[in-house]
Amino acid sequence: MNMWKPRLLVLVPLVFLIAACTSPEADESSDQDSSESARGEAESVATVHPDQWPDLESPVGLDDDIEKRISNYLDAMSDEEKVGQIIQGEIRHTTPEDARKYHLGSVLNGGGSFPNNEKHSTPQDWLDLADAYWEASTDTSDGGQGIPLIWGVDAVHGHNNVIGATLFPHNIGLGAAKDADLMRRIGEVTAAEVLATGLDWNFGPTLAVPRDDRWGRAYEGYSEHPEIVAELGAAMVEGLQGKVGSDEFLSKNKIISTAKHFLGDGGTHTGKDQGDTRATEAELRDIHGAGYVTALNAGVQTVMASFNSWHGRKLHGHGPLLTDVLKGQMGFDGFVVGDWNGHGQLPDCTNGNCSAAFLAGVDMFMVPEDWKELYGNLLDQVKSGEIPRERLNEAVRRILRVKLRAGLLDRGKPSERAVSADLGIIGSEGHRAVAREAVRKSLVLIKNNGSVLPIDPGAEILVAGSGADNIGQQSGGWTITWQGTGNQNAEFPGGSSIWDGIEEAVQAAGGKATLSADGSYDQKPDVAIVVYGEEPYAEFQGDRDSVAYEGPGLDLLKKLQADGIPTVSVFISGRPMWVNPHLNASDAFVAAWLPGSEGAGVADVLLKSNDGSLAYDFQGKLSFSWPADPSHAVVNHGVDTKKPLFPFGYGGSYAEEIAVDQLPETIEEVEVGDSAKVYFDGGPVPPWKLYLGDETDWRVPAPGALATTRTSQRLKLRVADRRVQEDARSVRWHFPGTEAVVYLQSENPVDLERESNGGLALSFDVYIEEAPTDKVTLAMGCGGDACGGELDMTEMLSGLPLESWQTLRFSLRCFADAGMNMNNVEIPFRVGTEGTLAMRFSDVKLVTASEGNALCPGNDG
Repeated sequence: MNMWKPRLLVLVPLVFLIAACTSPEADESSDQDSSESARGEAESVATVHPDQWPDLESPVGLDDDIEKRISNYLDAMSDEEKVGQIIQGEIRHTTPEDARKYHLGSVLNGGGSFPNNEKHSTPQDWLDLADAYWEASTDTSDGGQGIPLIWGVDAVHGHNNVIGATLFPHNIGLGAAKDADLMRRIGEVTAAEVLATGLDWNFGPTLAVPRDDRWGRAYEGYSEHPEIVAELGAAMVEGLQGKVGSDEFLSKNKIISTAKHFLGDGGTHTGKDQGDTRATEAELRDIHGAGYVTALNAGVQTVMASFNSWHGRKLHGHGPLLTDVLKGQMGFDGFVVGDWNGHGQLPDCTNGNCSAAFLAGVDMFMVPEDWKELYGNLLDQVKSGEIPRERLNEAVRRILRVKLRAGLLDRGKPSERAVSADLGIIGSEGHRAVAREAVRKSLVLIKNNGSVLPIDPGAEILVAGSGADNIGQQSGGWTITWQGTGNQNAEFPGGSSIWDGIEEAVQAAGGKATLSADGSYDQKPDVAIVVYGEEPYAEFQGDRDSVAYEGPGLDLLKKLQADGIPTVSVFISGRPMWVNPHLNASDAFVAAWLPGSEGAGVADVLLKSNDGSLAYDFQGKLSFSWPADPSHAVVNHGVDTKKPLFPFGYGGSYAEEIAVDQLPETIEEVEVGDSAKVYFDGGPVPPWKLYLGDETDWRVPAPGALATTRTSQRLKLRVADRRVQEDARSVRWHFPGTEAVVYLQSENPVDLERESNGGLALSFDVYIEEAPTDKVTLAMGCGGDACGGELDMTEMLSGLPLESWQTLRFSLRCFADAGMNMNNVEIPFRVGTEGTLAMRFSDVKLVTASEGNALCPGNDG
């Protein structure tokens, strides 16, 4: 990419608006009822009646010896030690020395966080850090009790943060498999690989019941149907922890599991992640609570509070649900852990100060970065009486109970435990065999006109599509990095892409398989397999406006269809999607979901054995209804009037031809977000992508948690937290030099001529960490020379207060006047400097210029 040098327009302070940012709740105000009568109705609907919830008792029961031991600890512990036990910091911001000094109860590694901040950390590196935390936390030299901390991890489809680990299909695929015995074995494998790295605690299973497929976490749910979630969730708990009452329960071969997210995360309005769930109490209990009944009966030891609200009240502060229902009526005697700074979303709370969440029933705060501030405030609140000591003792008792049940105070440091003796167990052949079985059982046959499947491996087979040889794409989010982006096949040692499996089987049978991502070929093949689908995403970055699939694949299918080649679609996705045109252009269609690291399992089912016999048949059935229209994001079995294209429970086999007639490709009009006007919202909004650049390489992709320019790492980018986890970006120009830039770009330019004439402005939020030392430019561009518009915002940034979020707005006419061709905007946001600067940014979008009266120099308004 050429970086243009257009005519420069200098801005002075009068032409921009600096506005204080609103709270997350204020940002969601458009989704909340505003009238007094509506609020009164919501309060009535949201009343909790604990006696109407399941009356449960802990199947584990209280052990007199353990309870006495806890009492002895409580008698001996200082307030400082007790407050430390209720704190969980993140390993990027919490050292072993911190754990020793503050007597911390826990640490976690977030998605994309690794020992030494090194993505390619080895299992031994993980184990070494676990040892360091254990040794520090058990140090009694200061007179403390030396209680070992527990390390929690999101091992949501295998030990997915560790390179080389066995990665299973995401839960949506396991829901299609619907095999409780398989789930237990997956839990056992996951526990073994987590233990091998010295960790004790898994943040899983997810017990969400996704009711709106636009939700970015839909693939983390087993099904839209609560019965499947209840059955499979309990089986996973047993696999991770062992069966209650057996010798294996929380034995040396097991880890602590977590039921999450309590409660209603899968039922938010319009599928908005961390949004508001407006279900009735009965629906909250019977649909979203179903998995918790079975998980509690299976002895789950921790429960994670949810980000979402229920009728406007955040779950992290919902005492009636956390305390009266969960701990009271449902008999939960483990501990409740918060989610990533979830407490900071409560009214009058910050990440570093929130007694309300603790008083509501959160026993351990997940506070990645601001834990020292929180620690100090909690300690003050205990000493002042704002937090009763009885409540503090109750929370610490619950935490110690789980640690003692799991034997963590008696087993020694991680590297000396038997389960850590053989790091070779990670990604072992036996473990991968379980994952490959899960892939086979998760596949759903949607269409098989003319019985194109199964394919003779002795045939000439073309394998095409962007997902054919892409283990990262087929594994989805929560894969090595949080979003699952930025990964290469080489980072999955021992794994297999879908192409790998096909190639191996065809070569063994004497056939010919050709990989051609774009579908080109020299000799016409007998059949084509096209693998395509969604790119990886996680949490709110996967939220969508509709369930229409808009990615690549259709043109390729149509080309092969026009060439008369029988074509099989293998669709990779984290949700059911409207793909009628793709179905019409395919002779056969397979929903492969997000199969994980063992893509060869797909070939096991698509291809016959070498002798022509059937090796494996399809077993998967839809655990989510398949939409007939992009507007049908909410189509749930048994309750919705919209008729699905393929119903819950649908799925073919080789026993009979699964013929699907031509489907309509005209659709109901559906309101979708305008990506021409929103560029960065928690992350780049597709099709916009984030890049860094300097004179060595102007186009360095920055899709993940960390990125740097090629020249001596002058410009570095990392993810940052603002309202929620990793919803902003921090960029730092480390030393003076030639210009280095950060920018958003799409390969499909947008026409903003109308918007520039209509008074719109480019708006973004900025947080200055270190003021600039040289000129800083803000630009729009077309990606080439002589068509960009560049503004000088040095004076503006220099005048901003440090370490405070501010909103900046610039009329689009400013860029047009500076030479920007507004009908061909390929780069809507670009910041560059030759000096040093450290800043964070978020919320890059277009707004009306009246929202702050953004003007251009010389314009009186």
